[in-house]
Amino acid sequence: MATTKGSGGVVKLAATGGTATAAGEVRNFSIEQTADTLETTVMGSSARTYVGSLKNATVSMSVYWDDSDAVQLLVDAADTLDFQIHPTGTGTGEKFYSGAAVVTGNTISAAFDGLVEGEFAFQVSGAVTEGTN
Repeated sequence: MATTKGSGGVVKLAATGGTATAAGEVRNFSIEQTADTLETTVMGSSARTYVGSLKNATVSMSVYWDDSDAVQLLVDAADTLDFQIHPTGTGTGEKFYSGAAVVTGNTISAAFDGLVEGEFAFQVSGAVTEGTN
């Protein structure tokens, strides 16, 4: 089993329909995909049974805040953006995930002894598509 360093990852964002561009100063990111289940158990069964139903996904990312980064400035609560998540980088043959998402959170924080940081949260709207560079 191969392992990959997280430092190669890239998050790209764009205004809906625009060209996705890499966000600067990304510290970490995640994409979580889940699915609802529907119970199909009937009388006489000895164990519950289920089938998969509607899918759901969320994306989050942490950055060192950079107010000169046009991509970070796109992230505004309630806006819809296109995203691309490249877990292992953007080289040829690397897998990525893409879709559209609504910005559900945009938090900028700072401490007297630290850097200014941003936390962004997105609710995916529609399907997540898997692709290859």
